[in-house]
Amino acid sequence: MVLSLVGGDRNEGNPPVTSAPGATRDYRPRVLDQQLTSRLRSSGAVLLEGPKACGKTFTAEQVTNSQVYLDLDPAALTAVSLDPSVVLNGAPPQLVDEWQLAATPVWNYVRDAVNRRAQPGQFVLTGSATPDDDAARHTGAGRVSRLRMRPMSLLESGQSTGAMSLAAMLAGQRPTSPDPGLTISDVVDITVRGGWPMNLSMTDRRDATRANQDYLRNIAEVDVSRLDPARKDPARAVRLIQALARRTAMEHKVARVASEAGGEDADLARSTAYDYLRVLERLHVIELQPAWSTHLRSRARLRTAPRTHFVDPSLAIAALAGSREQLLADLNTYGYLFESLVVRDTRVYAGPLDAGVFHYRDSNDLEVDLVVAAPTVWGAFEARLGAGEQVDKAAADLLAFAAKVDTSKAGEPAVLGVITATGYGYTRPDGVVVIPIGAFGP
Repeated sequence: MVLSLVGGDRNEGNPPVTSAPGATRDYRPRVLDQQLTSRLRSSGAVLLEGPKACGKTFTAEQVTNSQVYLDLDPAALTAVSLDPSVVLNGAPPQLVDEWQLAATPVWNYVRDAVNRRAQPGQFVLTGSATPDDDAARHTGAGRVSRLRMRPMSLLESGQSTGAMSLAAMLAGQRPTSPDPGLTISDVVDITVRGGWPMNLSMTDRRDATRANQDYLRNIAEVDVSRLDPARKDPARAVRLIQALARRTAMEHKVARVASEAGGEDADLARSTAYDYLRVLERLHVIELQPAWSTHLRSRARLRTAPRTHFVDPSLAIAALAGSREQLLADLNTYGYLFESLVVRDTRVYAGPLDAGVFHYRDSNDLEVDLVVAAPTVWGAFEARLGAGEQVDKAAADLLAFAAKVDTSKAGEPAVLGVITATGYGYTRPDGVVVIPIGAFGP
């Protein structure tokens, strides 16, 4: 990446600010663009967090007037660590990319600058790792707004029409859609490739798989130990990632993951597994799906364990050296990865609604893949590869689940839906909506 330096009247007498390297590239709109613009109108600074290579920097460049790249400019990193005012003086909004490399001085300076300037839209901080808590850093409440960015959904990468809007369904509407034309093979291809912007132009899925494997190798060999110097065993990190990949869309059981990640000599201690898992969460590589807590009419007890998901299911495939051919020959295994793909996209689409994405399981083993809960409304969804009997069974489970919820306290579900890999979008006679992922949108 070639960087240019610009001075100009805005920074006269000050060190130059690095210009945006993405200015000449075509930008693909993201679902959170509107959120980011809105937060800049209401907050002094916005913290945009997410995994490496998901597009945070390019997105932030679209709304900022000056930029500094701490991971690419050693001089800027040194200067900001000593005296942030020397570097963080660009025209607002100013992008501070990979801010966590100088977390405490940047955070405290941004907080103070927002107070002094008393104007919204001063900074956008982007980070691919959440730093450790530091007593010297103020929480940022009232000054810094946080947004989570994820790899591209199918809508953002161009494989979904968006005709069946999550927001519309939660508002009580029942959109329909013609068959968007995706086949099972297409959806497997999309999953293998992942939602990484740099992978979109790769026509050979083997190239995308190699890129995703290199991504994980860099995480295991470099990023884990850099974030936590005590975790400096790349082989152990790789085994842990592989164990997590085998449990995609299943209950997150640390004891089992630790046992599988131990290696030939001994099991991995559970406390050590927790340490590695915390690092992977801080790197935004894994993003657990919490269980939904609600009031039930029945005597069934709620299960509280989260489900395991990578931030993008392509990483699980890469960790296990999977291929499209293997997945097409084993659709039972791919069903878990498809569920994870649906969770990823639903999280993206739920963002503008301030909604969380949960799962449900009770002591009678009734499960629901996704519960989308916004402040005043909720809906539930199942993810299914096929049509016909699979959709019938999923619809029956959703209706049984809805009958268990104490709606006098939780409210009636705004929508019950089955998200499928292929087919048409419509509402069944029982009221359950069938939603092809190629038509799903925000």
